[in-house]
Amino acid sequence: MRILLAEADVVQAAAAQQALSRAGFAVDWVSKGGDLDESLRSQPYDFIILDLGLTADRGDALVQRIRARQRRVPVIVTTTRHDVRDTVALLDLGVDDYLAKPYDLDELTARIRSVLRRSPVSVEDADDDGFAHGPLRLFPKRHVATWRGAPVPLTQREFWLLEALVRRRNQVLSRAQLEEALYGWGEEVESNCIEVYIHYLRRKFEPALIHTIRGVGYQLAPLRQPV
Repeated sequence: MRILLAEADVVQAAAAQQALSRAGFAVDWVSKGGDLDESLRSQPYDFIILDLGLTADRGDALVQRIRARQRRVPVIVTTTRHDVRDTVALLDLGVDDYLAKPYDLDELTARIRSVLRRSPVSVEDADDDGFAHGPLRLFPKRHVATWRGAPVPLTQREFWLLEALVRRRNQVLSRAQLEEALYGWGEEVESNCIEVYIHYLRRKFEPALIHTIRGVGYQLAPLRQPV
């Protein structure tokens, strides 16, 4: 899962980025409003952590800019302001959660997981959003994968790699494209990490689920009907 950390405080950002990376998230950090806008234009994100001190803009304007670019992305707002009216206004705008700064890093990680667990996704929703492929079903908000109706335990990065393949199942994805789904800017990537995760996924589901297109990348096998 790829998170955009929009945080003006360099020390807070470094600590949060390190903690979230340890928790298995791919994290991109921006410290200015212009960089936030550019990131929203260039990259779809699964989650955004938004510091209201990022720009001189009002909090509601910042949230509206995010919603205009990526309407459904979950957002946690962080701020030094402690006015209850600000909190209520932001929640009414569709912010998913709110943290007063300075915040505990373990609490931040727990809040992200809590937001992701909310609003369970039905099988019909998964089909509408492109998270079903034959006997495979993915439910990103609950971080659940099933195969022929039975749950399959996956690590975070195994799940995100599989989700990237399902989202773009009609395309061949290169190793670089898959690495982008798993790692944040500047995060060290092991040379054979994608091959290792592909191997694990084939072993947990079935070897024919993911095709290797020699010299190009990887693609899900042609659609099969669920049993």
